Amino acid sequence: MIKTDILIIGAGPTGLFAVFEAGLLKLKCHLIDALPQPGGQCVEIYPKKPIYDIPGYPEVMAGELVDNLMEQIKPFEPGFTLGERAETIEKQDDGSFIVTTNKGTKHHAPVVAIAGGLGSFEPRKPPIANIADFEDKGVEYIIRDPEMYREKKVVIAGGGDSALDWAIYLSNVAGEVTLVHRRNEFRGALDSVEKVAELKKLGRIDLITPAEVVAIQGDGKVEGVTLRKGDEETRIDCDHFIPLFGLAPKLGPIANWGLEIEKNAIKVNNALDYQTNIEGIYAIGDVNTYPGKLKLILCGFHEATLMCQSAYKRIFPDKKYVMKYTTVSGIDGFDGSRKEAEKAVVKAID
Repeated sequence: MIKTDILIIGAGPTGLFAVFEAGLLKLKCHLIDALPQPGGQCVEIYPKKPIYDIPGYPEVMAGELVDNLMEQIKPFEPGFTLGERAETIEKQDDGSFIVTTNKGTKHHAPVVAIAGGLGSFEPRKPPIANIADFEDKGVEYIIRDPEMYREKKVVIAGGGDSALDWAIYLSNVAGEVTLVHRRNEFRGALDSVEKVAELKKLGRIDLITPAEVVAIQGDGKVEGVTLRKGDEETRIDCDHFIPLFGLAPKLGPIANWGLEIEKNAIKVNNALDYQTNIEGIYAIGDVNTYPGKLKLILCGFHEATLMCQSAYKRIFPDKKYVMKYTTVSGIDGFDGSRKEAEKAVVKAID
């Protein structure tokens, strides 16, 4: 039986940052993830994708962000159960929980924080009759290594952030980039839309809207696609077709834990601490929902911070929490010391 203070389901960026915030409170964490390594989607799906909205980083690769988070939490020595899926949860008489994985590994903790991102997921595929014949033969739903597109002809389909961001990124890698969207308006960030428009003017992206890919041609691998624009159909020669229409998420076994679910996400109390309808179980990051929710990594970091504050009070109800700013207290294991921390300026929180 693995025992810890906070059991975190999901080892993506939000779950990893929760380890840091818990560590500042001298709370130990253990993480469960079905993937064989920490990092969640950032490592499994788009490790080389640039992220632009992490404070302090004008641009950071998703994989690099995970590496930095792992380095940041190293002094707090979290435990990991990787390659196993959290399957069942049992609430004990004392209010604590036992979570068992699909491989039978049991974990015991007074607090459970679900940070499972989108859960398990599958890419949304366009309705092209022969698309399965070309999967991994020029059709990719996820970009893991941009270098495989070096000097290649690439057609990207989609109108969200992922399609826009990858079109921008690959304009510096691929030989030709064509972005196809069935509408003239995009769903992505305005800044990304403007960048694509500028790259179109510069001749680095061929933007075709409104249009859609309706067929794929090739002998054993992608050699071209057919575009339908209005009543006209044209062929574009290409080496890769990348439809980026998002992911279809599934909560998996967590959906059977008695939690309040809304549109495949876990409802939480965002006015306080991101606790679910079951006391002692929290949900942070993309897996949760509440009025005004934004599925951004930086929002997950904020939610993880408040969750840890609440978890501390749940684990130590008789202790008065005193917040210590890392800028003046230092962090054990980094450049601070307990002696200096005791002298730090502190702010009491009632």
